[in-house]
Amino acid sequence: MIQASVGNAVHLVPIGEVLYFESADKYVRVITAEREYLIRTALRELIPQLDEARFWQVHRGLVVRADAVATAIRDESGKVHLTLRGHKDKLVASRLYGHLFKAM
Repeated sequence: MIQASVGNAVHLVPIGEVLYFESADKYVRVITAEREYLIRTALRELIPQLDEARFWQVHRGLVVRADAVATAIRDESGKVHLTLRGHKDKLVASRLYGHLFKAM
């Protein structure tokens, strides 16, 4: 579970519902199919707590749930553009992490 604050309330977000985590200044955006939450944990502190087989770091400030990736399209510069199941956001993986998508 991820504890995320929304106003005065604390929400418990099941880790299985998280599509991706994105660094945002001093916070991390926690994105689910339904909502967006903010947590006050740095992404570099959060990554060791995640299952690396299930959550892949695809950019310096972006961690995506592997089974949420619907498509991965590599452009001519080597960046990989990701679409997610059940979500409209398009994400970009850096060339450094492109090897994660060779099997797709």
